[in-house]
Amino acid sequence: MNHKIAKTILCTWVVCLGGAAVAAPGISKTDYDAYKDRAASDYKTARDQCNSLAGTSKDICIAQAKDARVHTESDAEAQYKNTPSALADARKAEAKADYDVNKAKCDSMAGNAKDVCVKQAKATLESAEADAKANQKTTEAQNDAAKDKNTADYKVAREKCDTYAGPTKDACVANAKAQYGM
Repeated sequence: MNHKIAKTILCTWVVCLGGAAVAAPGISKTDYDAYKDRAASDYKTARDQCNSLAGTSKDICIAQAKDARVHTESDAEAQYKNTPSALADARKAEAKADYDVNKAKCDSMAGNAKDVCVKQAKATLESAEADAKANQKTTEAQNDAAKDKNTADYKVAREKCDTYAGPTKDACVANAKAQYGM
């Protein structure tokens, strides 16, 4: 599976770089292992195709093969772990792999053009890492806020149950617990 397909799959789990989590279950260990196996297989195939090339073209080809593998593996791991931290780690790993590709492309240049290319690649890396970190914090804050709101709403529902007595109150409390997952 190439990294664009893996990104599409992951984007159903999280709004890409938007920071807003979309509640979706993580993938199973079996699926995670299958993604990793597929990434290794695709990498080997792509890497073998690079052998017919030489020089900078071969270096770029190899970097792109590694990039695709990193994207697939890191997306699978983020889905498997299903946490904001895992998603941030995946985005950082992908940014580093993208940087390696961009840097390999810069090697075909010379002089100031190469210097500008390398600096642009580095700036893109730093920007992506900063976005990943910010999105992790945003998602964690949103999750904390949602949990706090849920707890507050549960307390209100529980307080409303105090107007009842006996089995009616017990049923009200049970409904509140079920509704708010307490």
